[in-house]
Amino acid sequence: MKKKNSKGELILNFLVGSKRFFIMAIIASLAVTVVDMVIPQLVRYTVDTLIGGEKSGLPDFANKLIDRIGGPDYLKERLWIVAIAVASLALLSALFSFLQRTLDGKAAETLVERMRNLLFEHTQKLPFSWHMKNRTGDIIQRCTSDVDMVKNFLSEQLASIVRIVILVAFSLVFMYSMNVKLALIATVTLPIILLYTMIFGRRISEGFRVCDEEEGAISATVQENLTGVRVVRAFGREQYERDRFLEKNEKYTQLWVDLCRYMAGFWSMGDLVTGLQVMAILVFGTVFCVNGNMSAGQLIAFISYNTMLIWPIRRLGRMVSEMSKAGISLERLGYILHSEVEKDAPDATEPDMTGDIRFEHVSFAYDGCPELLSDIDFEVKSGETVGILGGTGSGKSTLIHLLNRLYDIPENSGRITVGGVDIATIKRSHLRSNVGMVMQEPFLFSRTLAENIGIAASEINMEEIEEASRIACLDGAIEGFAKGYETFVGERGVTLSGGQKQRTAIARMLTRKTPIMVFDDSLSAVDAETDAKIRAALKETLGNATVFLISHRISTLMEADKIIVLDRGRIAEMGDHESLMQIEDGIYRRIAEIQSGSEENENE
Repeated sequence: MKKKNSKGELILNFLVGSKRFFIMAIIASLAVTVVDMVIPQLVRYTVDTLIGGEKSGLPDFANKLIDRIGGPDYLKERLWIVAIAVASLALLSALFSFLQRTLDGKAAETLVERMRNLLFEHTQKLPFSWHMKNRTGDIIQRCTSDVDMVKNFLSEQLASIVRIVILVAFSLVFMYSMNVKLALIATVTLPIILLYTMIFGRRISEGFRVCDEEEGAISATVQENLTGVRVVRAFGREQYERDRFLEKNEKYTQLWVDLCRYMAGFWSMGDLVTGLQVMAILVFGTVFCVNGNMSAGQLIAFISYNTMLIWPIRRLGRMVSEMSKAGISLERLGYILHSEVEKDAPDATEPDMTGDIRFEHVSFAYDGCPELLSDIDFEVKSGETVGILGGTGSGKSTLIHLLNRLYDIPENSGRITVGGVDIATIKRSHLRSNVGMVMQEPFLFSRTLAENIGIAASEINMEEIEEASRIACLDGAIEGFAKGYETFVGERGVTLSGGQKQRTAIARMLTRKTPIMVFDDSLSAVDAETDAKIRAALKETLGNATVFLISHRISTLMEADKIIVLDRGRIAEMGDHESLMQIEDGIYRRIAEIQSGSEENENE
């Protein structure tokens, strides 16, 4: 029950802004239904009363209207009036149908616009940990295919459901008013149809869920291959990736084949039952006419209403399948929209971010993983540069992610303070706007170099972009491009080298001019000479900024005020370059000697 309420609330939320258009479309659809109901009665009246001379079976208000026109005799001599009336009603039905489709289209597009806006806005607020658990391709598939599925159901089926209810109700009323026995024969199949629809519906719904999940897996595979195309080509793994995709695609195709086979049985069953019902109506209706229990006009009208009754029943199979698809899609969209977003504490503050930074006995572990950081305790004075050195998996990047609150420190696992204020009590937007980060794997957007550099700042001019590029030693490379700063960068910066991407990311961060700056192994792809130039330029321009410098190069870290050496999630050594080099068998000294020997060999 809770699940149904959740889906209902989700639909109501999606319908904000488009609800009025859907309501007007439903009203127009009802008008079409009412007009369509009147036409068979006119045909019946024409055949039985005007041509057959029998007593009128129309309601009193309709007979009074005919008398005002001139009465049955008058119309009998002028059947063209009835023909015009039928044609006018058909035209009116077409106009209402046009109005219904126009309003429905407006409602559908307004609906899908809101759905996309809600999903995009919500995903922007979801924690970093959520994005790490969910594949990008699957998220994209939910925000595209599943959105379209819900839109199609609400736009194509919602008005149909209301119209079908009205059609069935009115058809049954008219059919029972004309001949009870024949109406009973027409309705005896309804319980049978409802029974097998419930049985088939559960299996179809589960089938759609499995197919939808597998489609998400395929989307994720395609997205990974498109973004990692250079890696695939570099290692000659095209055939391997092709075989991997073919395997997933074949599995997905087979799931749909099995589901289509099941739905074919469902639709065939519906065709068989409704076909038998139509045949029974024709046979028994003819017998009743021959025996004088029905008139010819009544039988013609009855068959027309039975067609209106059979149409929704024959559509029931399609509606059940569409409803199943929409239900699964709603669940998948609900997973995103019901995921907990990042929230600040009610009393979150926006303190000065230029103070000392202190890690107080911080421990951390990712969900379901062993502890990665253990009892990390150190202090960085305002304006200092702290270097962080450690092997792969020692927790260097995690340390910085905790500072920026991409991950929150669990309770009783220590805390991080800036100027004595616990970052857990600081607004995330304020914290992150004051902590500039260059990630270990820089991400560039499919835009120009100027746009990629200036994207982090709300207001920036070209002079500031050029200055940041100069400090990052990127200006020389940009001058070599034909279009300079207007050079278009491919997806994820695929048209740039690794060093150029890192320097672009550094320039982007420098435009923020934040009091805290983090360089997470962001000089690993540049040569030693460029590394030295960037560090020299940074030293001149950083001013009083507090800097965290993560690197595997001793030459990059040696001028830092303080160097922290991590080993298996713990602080193994801490001090400046000179003091750490004095430690016998120390990790820092050993790495420095190895790198120094490598450099000497290279020089030789």
